[in-house]
Amino acid sequence: MKAAEIENNILIVKNREDEKLNDRKGAIVKVLGCGLCGSDIVKLKQHLVKNGTVLGHEIVAKIVEINSETNFKKEDIIITSHHIPCGKCEYCKNGNVSMCRHFKETNIKPGGFSELVYVSEEHLKNVAYLKPENLSNEEAAFYEPLACCIRAVKRAKLRENSTALVIGLGSIGILMAQALRAFGMNVIGCDLIASRIELLKNLGIEAFNVLEMCDSIKVDGVFMTSGSDKAIETALKYVRDGGKILVFSSTPQNFGYANNEIYYRELTILGSYSPSPEDLKDSLELLKEKKVKVKNISTDYPLEKIQKAINDTLDNKILKAYIKIN
Repeated sequence: MKAAEIENNILIVKNREDEKLNDRKGAIVKVLGCGLCGSDIVKLKQHLVKNGTVLGHEIVAKIVEINSETNFKKEDIIITSHHIPCGKCEYCKNGNVSMCRHFKETNIKPGGFSELVYVSEEHLKNVAYLKPENLSNEEAAFYEPLACCIRAVKRAKLRENSTALVIGLGSIGILMAQALRAFGMNVIGCDLIASRIELLKNLGIEAFNVLEMCDSIKVDGVFMTSGSDKAIETALKYVRDGGKILVFSSTPQNFGYANNEIYYRELTILGSYSPSPEDLKDSLELLKEKKVKVKNISTDYPLEKIQKAINDTLDNKILKAYIKIN
């Protein structure tokens, strides 16, 4: 089978041995497509993964072999996430499911940028669903990233009708803004790129160029989906006293927040990472009901052009890449 492997911090498509079920429970799936996540790019840029690793986790795939006690069957087209919390440890009991050690150890194998993938029985039972008929493969691939945004919205615990500002209107920012609206918030988005501002406006959400925003704007919650160091400064400027800043990005310089601002203004700064099974279920419902619209957000690339997809994403030529594999 073909798979895009890391080789000296770029992705190169190589032939490798087919993934086989053998005597394992679960399924072998033929990947139809896989979204390119920002975390995949971070792992490459920051040299966080070894040569030979296959990235990718936002898959839509067809079952070609199965040995399972679930109702899934051969030829079913499914979506799945890649991590599963144990539900029993102290992290899970305290609601920090993405910190669960079992969560971090589980994954699809070898990774979504591959023709064939092994999906365990645990995945099938907890985080896999049939692809809804009213969603294209490309739309269905947003199942996991939207769930990440839903997780962030829930963790912020803003009251209904609160005002939220999303800083950074990449694909996650567009999803985050729609998720906030779906959960009853009044939403504003901001970015520097005109096409992204227009995209959010066309979805019915107020959006501005961050350089042209009125200084008097004060919001209950800021959702920082931009990895720019300037995003921290912008978040502090527009959050109201006593408000919340939800961090859903990493910044290159790892700058922190001014302690005195947090102290004297009684700000709450919190992070959010990956979704729980319940967040994934909510994501699927919002996509099915078209309460979050993702059509035409991503751009198709064949597996052989995956490195170009990464480069185009980094150069802001596209919002998000969807890698068509079969």
